[in-house]
Amino acid sequence: MSGPGRPSAHLFDLTRLVSRVGRGVWTGIDRVEAAYLAHLREDPRPLYGLVGLSGGFVLLDRTGVDALAARLTGAAPWGTADLRARLHLKASAAKQAARADLRRLARDRSGTPGLTRMLERHLPKATVWLNTGHSNLQDAVFDAVHALSGRAVVLVHDTIPLDWPRFQRPGTVESFAARMRVVSTKADLVICNSEATHRDVARHFSGFGRVPDLVVAPLGVTPPRPDRQALPGGVDLARPRFVTLGTIEPRKNHALLLDVWENFASTLPETDIPALHVIGARGWANETVFDRLDRSPLIGRHLFEHGALADGPAAALVDGARGVLMPSLAEGFGLPPAEALALGTPVIATDLPVYREILGNNPVYLNGTDMYSWANQILAFSRGQARTHTAARGEATALPTWQDHFNLVFRVI
Repeated sequence: MSGPGRPSAHLFDLTRLVSRVGRGVWTGIDRVEAAYLAHLREDPRPLYGLVGLSGGFVLLDRTGVDALAARLTGAAPWGTADLRARLHLKASAAKQAARADLRRLARDRSGTPGLTRMLERHLPKATVWLNTGHSNLQDAVFDAVHALSGRAVVLVHDTIPLDWPRFQRPGTVESFAARMRVVSTKADLVICNSEATHRDVARHFSGFGRVPDLVVAPLGVTPPRPDRQALPGGVDLARPRFVTLGTIEPRKNHALLLDVWENFASTLPETDIPALHVIGARGWANETVFDRLDRSPLIGRHLFEHGALADGPAAALVDGARGVLMPSLAEGFGLPPAEALALGTPVIATDLPVYREILGNNPVYLNGTDMYSWANQILAFSRGQARTHTAARGEATALPTWQDHFNLVFRVI
């Protein structure tokens, strides 16, 4: 596949990152959007930003994008919330400040009916709209971009809501399906983060009636920088430990690991039980697991729930761990185990096609429902009896880079 010619400008959708202001640690999708933002800011072509807010859109020029990027990354503070922002009573103080700053930084603003006219006033023909956060996937935005003779490029991270509806929040399957139907109908190019996602997108979009051009570009994996000084108090780094990372939601299968550690507690001497560190915010539809975490006598002794940690302390727990445990039942890519391998930390994971594709033979693969196999492997790693890991500790495993990703994507845009 070859591109239709170099775009005259980039219009990058920043709605996802703005929506996360004040909500704590960035998710994997947020970090992908941030990586695109950093890359596009280095591109010499004109750069614009689009942010969807309730009731309309904000358009930023390059100066505005740079100023917003500084605020999103913490390099510059948010301004003061003005009266109009404070009228959004349900918004946090951080969100109110962000809304006020967006108006101050805006090149222009419009409601949905005026979006086409706003883009035509400011953007050159053949502008490419890039959307990596699954926000604003509505007919009006695609139509406004196409009115400029532009191209709409969307990164689809996975189709898990369509494939595993029982793991989703009420109403999210229908809304996700509606957005994917619009992408199927109106996108000019869809970026897939893996061959597994490519197969899923092609299958679902065929059912919708149109499959746009697709390109497979695995996400970049950047070794995180451990920051032991930022670790929560009381963490014993000398004790053999395992780490699991990810939102505590049903498909991540934390229940299996709780079963394993309860089995350890009933069969092993206290001193032989390794620590399990659970990193990730509590999600949805997982009350049984939440209740077990709240009531377990192992909490504070062998199980440690940390919530969503920043990259530095999370990496400090992963670096030097006996293993990272990923019993997930479905994934679109899997950044946490990839980043663990980049640090030289062993990984035990469910045998998923996307893990095989991205991580190769580096992890130990197990059935995601076989608790006893997981228990045996975890004990082997804890006791130093497991097979030699492919990468020496601290030696980065060969994994895709962001430069690899962008070379693939921007060759066809």
